[in-house]
Amino acid sequence: MEAIITASRLAHDLTADAPPVLLDIRWQLSMAAASGAPAFDGRAEYAAGHIPGAAFVDLDRELASAPGKRGRHPLPDLAEFGAAMRRAGVSADRPVVVYDGGQGWAAARTWWLLHWTGHPDVRVLDGGLAAWEGPLSTETPEPAEGDFRPVPRETGLLDAAGAAALARSGVLLDARAGERYRGDVEPIDPVGGHIPGALSAPTNENVGPDGRFLSADELKARFASLGALDGTQVGVYCGSGVSAAHQVLALAVAGIPAALYVGSWSEWSADPSRPVAVGPDPQ
Repeated sequence: MEAIITASRLAHDLTADAPPVLLDIRWQLSMAAASGAPAFDGRAEYAAGHIPGAAFVDLDRELASAPGKRGRHPLPDLAEFGAAMRRAGVSADRPVVVYDGGQGWAAARTWWLLHWTGHPDVRVLDGGLAAWEGPLSTETPEPAEGDFRPVPRETGLLDAAGAAALARSGVLLDARAGERYRGDVEPIDPVGGHIPGALSAPTNENVGPDGRFLSADELKARFASLGALDGTQVGVYCGSGVSAAHQVLALAVAGIPAALYVGSWSEWSADPSRPVAVGPDPQ
């Protein structure tokens, strides 16, 4: 199964007799509480213009549970997640394409959740809405109820203990910016630094200047340089399990399976008993 789709291929597929279900996941990591700026409103962005036929999905409310000790974007209640997907028209036998405003993080979180809970055909629009060259719509569709029932896979998900173990036995990648990995700054979570043994691998290095993924060969070379070789177990975390999903997606494009630590640094750093490493050295 392909993990990403180009805008031109999506435009073609939307004209087919059985077009894919299209999900708009406009979202941004908001610093509004700290800066006093208005919070980003994905639903308002969607209402102002979206790819025709797309249904809006709210990342904070439908793709995550309320923030707390399990992190800022813990796993959603699966019954509620399944209901949200069915409202958006998602069925088990129909392809799904997800997109966001262009950063790719929110779309990747949706891709990962659907893939992890058993949907067989989910792709992310490479480059997001910025790559779309067709018309936009302000009409809100009313999709027919889907039949998707999420059933979690036995692999692909890490908890805190699993992430700590993988940092010793395999490759654990930290998808945040390098300065947060080193602990130079920490604008959101209680403590700066990284999980001991994790390697710095900022998500923004997965894409080119146009926001689209590097080629599969380029990504494979990038991850190989970090030790993600054939047969190596790989896991990824970030601040709250959103940008790390983009890294899992990039690894999938490169043909490398990887697990996601959903709680990520926001869960890890909330427990003062857990060790913290600082500086450029993984340990």
